Amino acid sequence: MPGLKFRVLLDSEKKEEIFRDILISDTDNFESFFNSIVKSFNFGGKEMASFYVSNDSWDKGHEISLLDMSYEDDSIDSPAAVMKQAIIKDFISEPDQKFILIYDFIKMWIFLIELIGYERNEPAIPEMVLSVGTAPPESSRIEMDDTLFNGDISDGFSEDEFDEEEDEDEYGFNDFESGYSDDDQTNY
Repeated sequence: MPGLKFRVLLDSEKKEEIFRDILISDTDNFESFFNSIVKSFNFGGKEMASFYVSNDSWDKGHEISLLDMSYEDDSIDSPAAVMKQAIIKDFISEPDQKFILIYDFIKMWIFLIELIGYERNEPAIPEMVLSVGTAPPESSRIEMDDTLFNGDISDGFSEDEFDEEEDEDEYGFNDFESGYSDDDQTNY
């Protein structure tokens, strides 16, 4: 069986290229591939993740999830495959097959994966054969909710602006123009 060489590019906010080339057996499963990817980027591998079969336009296709999340839902046309049971060669339909890996659905680490070569000898275990660029720490990506509630991102308003605009009446309600006069409201 041949070894497959994949280029795994980290979609990063930095302008530098950060990628790893990983050699893996075509009879290996996606869980093994996932573990080799997160290890090569020094990530912990403890977050949810899914591979997606992709095309030349990097569209997300069939999902291969880390865990079975289908809950036996009959309404799903094509349930996601599970990494542990999904064999890589079964999902290769193009000589330059592409996959997308999304790791940590809160922080959204995205890896673009492309088959770039075949090796005559397959490795016994997946191995990183090339490393370019320094991967950022897994914790470096900021969750949007954290930034909004911890005051790290300014929304352009100061607290003083809100205080100046608020005119509360004697009952604690804000005074605003409703378009109705007091006479309109007493007729009911």
